[in-house]
Amino acid sequence: MSDKIYKICQIQEWQSACITGIYKGSQVDLEDGFIHFSTPQQLSATAKKHFHGQKNLILVEFNTKNLSLTWEPSRGGALFPHLYQELPITGSEKTWLLTLDENNMPVLPF
Repeated sequence: MSDKIYKICQIQEWQSACITGIYKGSQVDLEDGFIHFSTPQQLSATAKKHFHGQKNLILVEFNTKNLSLTWEPSRGGALFPHLYQELPITGSEKTWLLTLDENNMPVLPF
């Protein structure tokens, strides 16, 4: 398992979390009952599948050792990190504003 995981979300969602100190999740997270994350290896496919054409996105990096994650099978049986509680923003390590390429795909920093 990777020690770094990532969350792509709307900038406005993250800004609100920075004010309250807690990220409660995106609309999809709230509907599913957990916060979705991706490992570095899963991130590109996640961006393509779920964020094509979306503007005003931010990528947030977290260290897994600071979170009580549940690793559950998802796309193709791969284990994805899920968090079944609210997320303190103090656990974030880095953030990147994402732009879209000529195909309207989010451009990842790595």
